[in-house]
This record gives sequence, structure tokens and C-alpha cells, in this order.
Amino acid sequence: MNRVVGPLLAVTVALVLADSAVVTLALPDILRHLDTTVSAVAWVLISFNLVLGLVVVPTAVGLKRADPRILGAVGIAVFAGASAWCAIAQSIEVLIAARCVQALGGAVALVGCLELLVLVYGERRGIAAWITAGVVGTATGPFAGGLLTQAFSWQSIFYVQVPIAALAVPAAFAVRSGPPPPPDPAGPVRHRPAVRPNLTLAFLSAALTAALFLLVLLLVDGWQHSPAAAAITVSVVPVAALAARPLARLLQPTSEVEVATGSFLIAGGLVGLALLPSAELGWTVAPQALIGLGLGLTLDQLTAQAMHLRVPRVEHASWTISARHLGVVVGLAILTPVFVGDLQDAQVPAQEAITSLVLDAPLTAQEKVTLARALGDELTEQQEQVPNLHRAFVEADFAPESRAAAAQLERDLADQVERAVTRAFRDSFLVGAGLALLGLVTVLVPHRRRPA
Repeated sequence: MNRVVGPLLAVTVALVLADSAVVTLALPDILRHLDTTVSAVAWVLISFNLVLGLVVVPTAVGLKRADPRILGAVGIAVFAGASAWCAIAQSIEVLIAARCVQALGGAVALVGCLELLVLVYGERRGIAAWITAGVVGTATGPFAGGLLTQAFSWQSIFYVQVPIAALAVPAAFAVRSGPPPPPDPAGPVRHRPAVRPNLTLAFLSAALTAALFLLVLLLVDGWQHSPAAAAITVSVVPVAALAARPLARLLQPTSEVEVATGSFLIAGGLVGLALLPSAELGWTVAPQALIGLGLGLTLDQLTAQAMHLRVPRVEHASWTISARHLGVVVGLAILTPVFVGDLQDAQVPAQEAITSLVLDAPLTAQEKVTLARALGDELTEQQEQVPNLHRAFVEADFAPESRAAAAQLERDLADQVERAVTRAFRDSFLVGAGLALLGLVTVLVPHRRRPA
């Protein structure tokens, strides 16, 4: 029985934590399908992380005496129902509300699943399974979401979660409860939260927002790749994250060295993304590999440090979840205005370059005027977005002898937009690298150890 129950519970943990970023590659499709704004669709991502980050600690404190089987089953059931609600949402307001409920159910499920995995596997293996599932879910979320969006639709991201979570509900009830722990004559023991590893988790999660959100935005909206192509590209991150653990076991560094190295790798990878020489997917592979290795070296190690020998166990686990997801929200709050501001600043030189290319193109004067007006309308309509100029060429009426020149002009303009957009993301990636270095500082600053 444990061979089925344990993996199902671990997969549920991965599903919940994957939802922090699983919709990233689907946001452009959600934007179009629900006919909303960029600011509103961003809340599909923000709302889940914000609610989960805020409620998971009160959930762990308030429900610590509840039966973990009931707790886990109820949380998973709410998460599954909210996932179905997300899939059928017909407005952005309903989708955001469903995401908030999904996060509430996810918080209860995470707390319950930790205790259930400990009952299934024992203390050490159960905590390790819970932590590993979280790292895998965080790393694979954008990849899985992109493939599902390309193959089916953005709604499929939520549909596929329903049957998996539904199977985990009876699995939660199937776990056998162990004997209650003997009462402690000295009274219940409570340890203070581990501030340093949780603070580092928050900084690194904020930095990883640049890799798990802004990078896919660059690939899909900036470089106009399909969600599937972007998903395959960002698969470098989870593959590298999974490779980090065997590498760490081989080298056997201390936990502080491992976390410091991982933080430095994340910062270095984000600097690499900031300095991309061209809009070619291949240039993103090495920086993503560094980020993935850093993620694999840090998230599970920091979570283990924050929970090590601290009781109540679920409370300290919930602090790690809160730190990670509130870090994501902070990262979005910091990086998104930087990106939007740089994109706006890039519009004027980009428009000047576009004007120059149109004037130099071998088209008739009337065709240039018509095309210039259509391009101007598109640029105005798509402010604060990465502009897609294809519609202006579709609507323009070119003479047969001018169509080849118009097609070449469209390619030249696309190249110009790609260069401008790549530069517009540069500062955001550098700010993300700075956040990772702040996480490194929290590791390296000497501290005096005190009893918990």
C-alpha cells in the first residue's frame, strides 16, 4: 500500500508547489481568451503565491491537532475542486478567485501531506520526500504548463490536476495513524523559526522569479516562440536541478558551502541571461543550467536547515513555504515595474529604428504611409507589452511586386524588436541577480549560534 500512497502524496505536494509558476507560459493565451489586461492577468500568478504565502503558517498553527488524514484529504479535495473551477472560468475575476481558493486548499494539503508522508516513510524519509517533491514541482512548473498549453489549451493545466488530486484523497485516508507520542513531562517544546535559512529562501525565490517568469515571457512574447518551444527550452532548469543532488553527494560540501555555491550560481546564471548576445535559444542554455544547479543546491538544503530538529514540525515547514511564496510575490513586485519601465524606455528608439527601416524600404510612397500608420496604431495599442507587428503587415495592401520587399521588411522589423526587447529585459535579470546575491550575503555573514 505504501508503494502507492507515498508517491501519490508526494506528487500532490509537487502539484501544489508547481502551481506557483505553472501558468507562466499560459499567461499570453489567458490574456487573449479572457480578453483582459496585462496587469489583471499577472494576478493569476500573484494571487496564488500571495494567498499560499500568507495562510500556510496560520493553517499549520491552527490545525496542528487535527487528524492528518482528514486534514490532508480535505486540503487535497479543495485543491482539486478549485483546479476544476480554474479550468472552467470564463472571466479573469473568476479565475483569480478560483486561484485563491486553490491556494487555500493547497496550504492545508501541504501541511497534511507532510505529516502523512512521515507516517508512511518515517521521520527522515518522509521529510526528505516532502522537500524533494517541492523542489521538483517548483522547477518543472513552467515546463509542464507550456507543454500542456501548446498541446491542448491553458485550461488543460488545471484539468490534469483534478484526477491526480482526486486519487490522493483516498490515499490520505489509507495512511495508518501511528500511536500518539508520549506526553512530555516538561511540557510541549516549541522552537523559534529559523530566520536565516527562511530569509535566504525568500531572497532566492524572489531571484528565481526572473528565471521562472521573466525568461519565459522573453521567449514567448519577446522572441515569439511557441509555448512548446519555450517549455522545451526552460526544461534545462529542472534537469539541472535534478542533477545537482548527485553532484552534491559526490563532492560532499558542507551545507553552508552548498547553499553559498547555489546562490552564486543562480546570480551568475541571471547575469548570463542579462548579457545574451542575440535572440537565439541556444544562448540561454548555459545560464539556465547554472540557475537549475543553484536551485537544486539551495531549496532543499535551506528547507532542511529551517526544519532541522525544530518542533512543531509542520509549523517550521510552513515557514519555509511562506518564505518561498512571499519571496515570489516580492520578486514580481520588484521585477515587473523594472521590466515594464525598461520596455517603455525602449519604445522610442525602437520606433525611430522602425521608421528608418520603413523609409528605406523599396516600397511605394503610398505603401510606406499606409504601413507607417498601421505600425503606429499597433505600437500605441500594445503599450506596456512586447509589440507584435505582424497584424500591421496583414492589414496593409501591398502591390504584388512589393510583397517580397514587404516580407523582408517585416523580418527586419522583427529583428529590431527582438534586439530592443532583449535589452529591455537586461535590468530585470540584473536585479534578480542582485536578489540572489542578497541571499548569498545572508549565508556568508557571520552569526552567533544560539540555542533554539
